[in-house]
Amino acid sequence: MAQITRRTALGGALAGGIAGTARAASIDLPFANGTRPLETYPQKRPLIRLTSRPPQLETPFALFDNAPITANDAFFVRYHLAGIPFEQLDAASWKLSIKGAVKTPLTLSLAELKKFDHHDIVAVNQCSGNSRGFFEPRVPGGQAGNGLMGCARWRGVRLADVLARAGVGPDAVQVRFDGADGPISPATPDFAKALDLAVATSPDVLLAWSMNGSDLPVLNGYPLRLVVPGYFGTYWLKHLNEITVLTGKLDNFWMTSAYRIPDNPTASVPPGTAPTATRPIGRFTVRSFITNLADGAHIAPGPTALRGIAFDAGSGIAKVEVSADDGASWQPATLGTDLGRFAFRPWTANVTLPAGKWVLKVRATAVSGETQPATPLWNPGGYMRNVIESVRLEVA
Repeated sequence: MAQITRRTALGGALAGGIAGTARAASIDLPFANGTRPLETYPQKRPLIRLTSRPPQLETPFALFDNAPITANDAFFVRYHLAGIPFEQLDAASWKLSIKGAVKTPLTLSLAELKKFDHHDIVAVNQCSGNSRGFFEPRVPGGQAGNGLMGCARWRGVRLADVLARAGVGPDAVQVRFDGADGPISPATPDFAKALDLAVATSPDVLLAWSMNGSDLPVLNGYPLRLVVPGYFGTYWLKHLNEITVLTGKLDNFWMTSAYRIPDNPTASVPPGTAPTATRPIGRFTVRSFITNLADGAHIAPGPTALRGIAFDAGSGIAKVEVSADDGASWQPATLGTDLGRFAFRPWTANVTLPAGKWVLKVRATAVSGETQPATPLWNPGGYMRNVIESVRLEVA
């Protein structure tokens, strides 16, 4: 997939507002004005198109059933800027610079980067605005369902090893990350993010070129991206080509204005109000979902098998419980294969449902003790939704 001829052809199909897309059908997300087109982009199966320029594509939720690993062609896509250099994404000529407060600035090719020790990690990437369409009252931004997330096996090298080679200065505070995508208007701020040095040098943070055993898809960051397990996707820079060690905090639009949450323990405020203070968004909250039954489904009476997934910021999932009576009582689910503390954790359960209308619920508890709230928390950005999820069924 690294052949420049193929990349150039793919770039031509993707350029100009993704001219190579094909519309398949539409889908109705379960909130007001939730009708979205299903479209096929290069290297992708039909996904839910939220926007086309820049591309934002959501995974149809049914694809998460019985699949703790999300296939590359089903993985969600989120860009902030429309200036995506598709035709220049050539692994053979790619360069990554490491500069700033370091003893030895580096410029590494992908081949040179791959000479560092390789590491794999299975981790969830989740957009900060996943599930924003369910916020009441509604908030600005992409009105997504629950599909702006995915779990993959990422392979790359530890960012800490690369920084150690460069020699981080004693006054370093943060590390800034830039990708090759950029704005198409001078008035639009370039997209760059920063991590505190302690986070950036965690052994879990990777510079990754591989996803589920293959090159990264173009729309997921080829040829190199940042992988920050447990942190929201805003930090997972795509097409990564520049790393800068900073002696202070990054002061740009994407850190000081955008992607900020109320600065309190629940990252929430009363619906419709504004926070008095904010901080940059950071780690995931714990979440769980039923994946094999859709809200509003009609099923036959009797024993009913339930399947789902759960995840958190990296402490791991301690337990999952399900309720067949709208939360009046709970029973334990059985946890499935553990692919690592940052991964989707599958679970199964069985309930018996007589004829009638039923509300199923699922909640997860992390090893850290964190669990899901019974009522949704609200903030003006539409971030970090993790309420106990419900599925309403008609049993007849």
